[in-house]
Amino acid sequence: MWALVTDQRYHGVRTRLLPLAAVATVVFGWRRWRPFRAVVAGGSMEPTLHGGDHVLAVRRRHVERGDVVVVERPDRPGFELIKRVTAVGGDHVEGRTLRDGELWITGDAPGASTDSGSFGPVRRDAVTGVVLIRTWPLRRVR
Repeated sequence: MWALVTDQRYHGVRTRLLPLAAVATVVFGWRRWRPFRAVVAGGSMEPTLHGGDHVLAVRRRHVERGDVVVVERPDRPGFELIKRVTAVGGDHVEGRTLRDGELWITGDAPGASTDSGSFGPVRRDAVTGVVLIRTWPLRRVR
């Protein structure tokens, strides 16, 4: 009898707390990673991303080699690019060693890309987000 009463009492608590915990998790995640949408312009990231593709990106402190990132262009403040990180601090690229906090970014279609080959390394703090998923067009969602 005691076990039945205890189970019923905890069931009521669980049914009230579970939705609250779910909402708290979503709010915490939203505030921590602040997801945002970006639109690919041009063909420099083909075949991975095409002009007009919409992507979901999150703000993240840690950026790794291979990540596709949204980054502020160093020679045009306020203008953002979507590129792949191909080298990080300590890596040797194009005759120089990147310092800690520097990234080398390139497009997946190098001949059609304005990237670190044009303007040099970018600062880690110029990265505004890491791309998680393509959200549009629907036939290409990944």
